[in-house]
Amino acid sequence: MTKLSRACVYAVLILAALYTLAPLWVMVATSLKSLDEIRDGSLIAAPLAPTVEPWLKAWSSACTGVRCEGLKPFFWNSLLMTIPAVLISTFIGALNGYVLTQWRFRGSEVLFTALLVGCFIPFQVVLLPMARTLGMVGLSDSIFGLIFVHVVYGLAFTTLFFRNYYVSIPQDLMKAARVDGAGFFTIFWRILMPISGPIFVVCIIWQFTQIWNDFLFGVVFAGADSQPITVALNNLVRTSTGVKEYNVDMAAAIIAALPTLFVYIVAGKYFVRGLTAGAVKG
Repeated sequence: MTKLSRACVYAVLILAALYTLAPLWVMVATSLKSLDEIRDGSLIAAPLAPTVEPWLKAWSSACTGVRCEGLKPFFWNSLLMTIPAVLISTFIGALNGYVLTQWRFRGSEVLFTALLVGCFIPFQVVLLPMARTLGMVGLSDSIFGLIFVHVVYGLAFTTLFFRNYYVSIPQDLMKAARVDGAGFFTIFWRILMPISGPIFVVCIIWQFTQIWNDFLFGVVFAGADSQPITVALNNLVRTSTGVKEYNVDMAAAIIAALPTLFVYIVAGKYFVRGLTAGAVKG
């Protein structure tokens, strides 16, 4: 590659990065401005007198409908919902993938096909049956109900990820373990778990992003005291009483996005590595 070609490639990449980061810059800059500066200044201009007041208000006192408690209680609701749902769905998906690849039984392929179909079922299709199910088991309008919904809906994806990863593991390794007297859970804990780090990272990132950013299940199945942060953010932005505070709206949007951004920054480099780890076979 010549120097001119390399310079053109870098120029295109820099332009693409600037284009991608422009909305984030506008959000951050707006969230640090006062309302007077927003009205009188440019949208993309840096704040002349930066202030964190919009962030404090978005966190603790902004109105989300009739409640003026900020995003703080809804943020904790999302954490209480997301962390258990991610861990449970990932662990059960690992067990499912293990069974479907290393302990085949009659009808295992049919079961896997049914789970695969579950990956493509739209959210809207399951709203009514899921609402009835939650009502029957007494989990409606609660964080536990949201955890249950996300675990059930996420199992198809986590099972698919782990199945595609475990299918590349040699059967001779499993047979040797059985000959040595290892049972079902011994093989899972002692052999598969130590080599499953990359695919666990993939599932955790995938599930965390899907569950944290979900709005539909939150607005349909959550009660007033169990709504996730996405529902609260929508209510905050759509609140029409008083002066429209764009700086508070932008700060609230960034607060809502920070956990997923943190997850991708910390573990994002392992995401593609884990996805491609099981791509050779299966």
